[in-house]
Amino acid sequence: MTAADDPTPGNEPGRVTGPGGTTDTGTGPASSRMAAGVMRCGLAAVLFGVSAPAAAQLTDDMGAFTLAGLLYIGAAVAVAPLAARVRPTRDAVRRSLPNLSLAVVLGGALGPVLLAVGLHRVPASTASLLLNLELVFTTLVAGLVFREHLGRNVLVGTGLVVAGSAVLTWSPSHDVRWGALVIAGACLCWAVDNSATAAIDQLRPSHITVAKGTIAGGSNLAIGLATTAAPALGPTLLALAIGAVGYGLSITLWVAGARELGAARGQLVFAIAPFVGTIVAWTVFADPLAWRELVAFGIAAGGVAFVLGSHHEHPHHHQPTEHTHEHEHDDHHGHMHEPAVVGRHTHHHQHHELTHQHPHVP
Repeated sequence: MTAADDPTPGNEPGRVTGPGGTTDTGTGPASSRMAAGVMRCGLAAVLFGVSAPAAAQLTDDMGAFTLAGLLYIGAAVAVAPLAARVRPTRDAVRRSLPNLSLAVVLGGALGPVLLAVGLHRVPASTASLLLNLELVFTTLVAGLVFREHLGRNVLVGTGLVVAGSAVLTWSPSHDVRWGALVIAGACLCWAVDNSATAAIDQLRPSHITVAKGTIAGGSNLAIGLATTAAPALGPTLLALAIGAVGYGLSITLWVAGARELGAARGQLVFAIAPFVGTIVAWTVFADPLAWRELVAFGIAAGGVAFVLGSHHEHPHHHQPTEHTHEHEHDDHHGHMHEPAVVGRHTHHHQHHELTHQHPHVP
């Protein structure tokens, strides 16, 4: 979170302003925005959850690099119209390059390939449940690297997710153990990608997705076509469609929902995605239902429930900063415009040092 910048009493109707900034009064419009945010993030989770078992049906039709490349190219095509509406400046790209490079290499290139390899070795339902490890690794990165407050609920919840994943890997099959390890590697890549992407406030999420799709997706597809036979037209179009819906449209919906909820709460709602994928694998794609998957489902669901209950309230401190990013006027953005600006907009602005207290989540 960022500090409030230039707090001015009475600068927004429906808000109470104090010496530390503005505080939402909890009126009707705020509640409706919250509900809309939950719906959008929830739909994004459903679309992404379905993408894993759907992509698993294509692992016999093409190699891992080809599948990973087509998924992200499909995502880039889906969000390209949004990215084209506002082009990033050269300075924004230059300042974002280190974190963007990390996101493209790990999140757009390596992570999808590892997932595609894992989908070929474990049932789609098992793979979907193992995707809960992204929550675990993201928590570890946030706590150990970024010194973020985690709290008892988050620690207990991530521990349960780890326990559920251990149950999934308890199998005499070498392929299952190897596939689970590879999918865990994909989750670790995406956890680092999450942290790197969170630090990019000069570029829109659609710009990042297009970069991943064109650079990482294009590179993976080139490697796949050079090392394995080209897939037939039908599976190719299906992979592009899964990428467009399960990655591109899902990202777009999640960003829209996170604008209403905040990124942290939006990510908690998105945590239902692995369970959606597991249920789809069992019901739609007729994956056999193993006892260890049922046990792991229950344990991991309990773990995610603990994390979902991790909201808390305490005084916290924001350091001063100055940057450019898309925002709207809220308790952390209280500056004035002449003439007045309503809704989300982008410009260079300053956040002053601030200590305040309000409910929030890790």
